[in-house]
Amino acid sequence: MRFTKTLLATAFLATLPMMANAESQFSTAAGPSSASAKLDFQIIVPRILYLRVGTGSTLANNTNVDMVTFTVPAANVGDSTSVAGTGGDLAPGVTARVVANAGVVTLSSNTPGALTTGTAGEVIPYTQITTTSAVLTSATALPAPALAASGSTSVALTPVNRVTNQDARWTFNYLNDAVVAAGTYGGTVANNGQVTYTAAMP
Repeated sequence: MRFTKTLLATAFLATLPMMANAESQFSTAAGPSSASAKLDFQIIVPRILYLRVGTGSTLANNTNVDMVTFTVPAANVGDSTSVAGTGGDLAPGVTARVVANAGVVTLSSNTPGALTTGTAGEVIPYTQITTTSAVLTSATALPAPALAASGSTSVALTPVNRVTNQDARWTFNYLNDAVVAAGTYGGTVANNGQVTYTAAMP
């Protein structure tokens, strides 16, 4: 029985550092006196990772997918006159933002293959679309990964004290370097019209 009581007492003492510590002080001095007590504080911050490209609300989910459209003037088809994209939540361009708090973030773009009209041989590679990043609200503009002909490209975002909080206005241009068949290229997932951006944090 004595052995059991000893074990219980030892177990109780082991839990004391984990219990909330309260403190008080009582003074009965006849002259000037003071009493003090301490209180411990802690703040628990979760890991977060947020990516926005286009319409959205900060640190919230949004299912809207914006469209950027390039309309080539008939007189300039294939003459290398750059055509600016229209549309997006900033019209022109989109809001791009990354918020993270646990280290280096890798921001990537993934293209499914050339944009197509749905007819074999009628294609425009994503390398014909360039992205320009400009300052929006953060001191440094969020860089944009280039669009590959197919597959992924990425950029590494350098955090400060493990925190990344950058945004930018991304605008897009179609280089218009070749004469291609008339039609609408992309615009749907089936015609390879959707690029997927991904932010990843270890």
